[in-house]
Amino acid sequence: MSIPTLNATRTVTVEVWSDVACPWCYIGKRRFAQALERFDHRAHVDVVWRSFQLSPDTPRGPGRPEAQALAEMKGIPLDRVQQMFAHVTSVAESVGLRYDFDTVLAFNSYDAHRLTHLAREVGGPALADRTVEALFSAHFERGVDLGRDESLVAVAREAGFGDAGYDDEAVAAFLAGDDQSDAVDADLAAARELGVSGVPFFVVDRRYAVSGAQPVEVFTQLLDAGWREANPLQVLAGDASADACTDDSCAL
Repeated sequence: MSIPTLNATRTVTVEVWSDVACPWCYIGKRRFAQALERFDHRAHVDVVWRSFQLSPDTPRGPGRPEAQALAEMKGIPLDRVQQMFAHVTSVAESVGLRYDFDTVLAFNSYDAHRLTHLAREVGGPALADRTVEALFSAHFERGVDLGRDESLVAVAREAGFGDAGYDDEAVAAFLAGDDQSDAVDADLAAARELGVSGVPFFVVDRRYAVSGAQPVEVFTQLLDAGWREANPLQVLAGDASADACTDDSCAL
C-alpha cells in the first residue's frame, strides 16, 4: 500500500502590533525572541512588525522629556511617573535591557513606523527586526531624539540599510516624503478592526493572540498553538485490523 506524501510545511505568521514609544513593547520583543529562539520550527515563523501609536497627537518634530510629557498627558504627579519608570526599568533589566528614563524623549512615532515598513520592503524580515531593535534601543537606552530625521537616518545606518542599497542620503529623502504612509495607516486601521487597545499585541495567523509583555512560557504556548493549527499531524486510516496497544491494555 502506498503512503501519500504529507502536505508541505506551512509558515506561521506572527504579527506584532507595537509602538517604539512603548517600554513594555521592547520588553515583550525580548521575551518573544527568547521563546522563538527555543522554538523547534522557528525557521518557518515569519514575524511581521505592525504599527501602533499610543500618542498619535504628539507633535511631530524634536522630542521633549518623557516624564514631563507623560505627567501632562495622564494628569499625574511627576513623582508618580518616576515610580512607574523605576518599576519598568527593573523589569527591563531582567531581560538584559538598560532603560534610562532620565534621557528618554517623547516623540511622534509615525515616521519611525514608516522606516520599519521600508526596512521590510527593501531588506526583508531580518532588516525589519534589526530596525525595530535599533529604534527601541536608541529611544529607551540612549536617549536619542527620534523626532529628528537625522536620528532616524543614523538608526537606519546602524540597522544595515546600506547593505540594502539605502545610504544616508536615500533614507533622508525617504523620510522627507510620505512613502510607506499607506502601510502604517493600514496597520492602524487593522488594529482598530481587531480591537487592539494596548500594545504589545501578538497575533498568530489571525487565529490566536496574546496582549502584553507576556512571560516566555506564554509566547511558547502561542507559537505551539499556531503551529499545530497550521501544520496538523495527518494520521492515515491504514488497516483497521492491525494490532496495537492502547493506553491501558495490550493483548499479547
